[in-house]
Amino acid sequence: MIRLQAKIQGNVQGVGFRYWVHHTAQRLTGVGGGYVKNLPDGSVHVEAEALERAPLQALLAELHRGPTQAQVTAVEAHWEEDIEGSHLSFRVA
Repeated sequence: MIRLQAKIQGNVQGVGFRYWVHHTAQRLTGVGGGYVKNLPDGSVHVEAEALERAPLQALLAELHRGPTQAQVTAVEAHWEEDIEGSHLSFRVA
């Protein structure tokens, strides 16, 4: 299992970003589970898992764009490989 953790900065809270991420992750074939949540500093944290890197790379590309109402200024991504999966579905936290 591979895990992507990303911190998205910019105008990303109060614009439907979390629900857009939830929908995007569910739409992408291969994203097995994870979550998205707002952070106190105004950024959004995403954690997603998959058996292959490709669906997570597709999700990461989408995170750089965001929904039309958002303005993404930076995305920090961290990868973990060969982990035991811990998420059964993708949810908004």
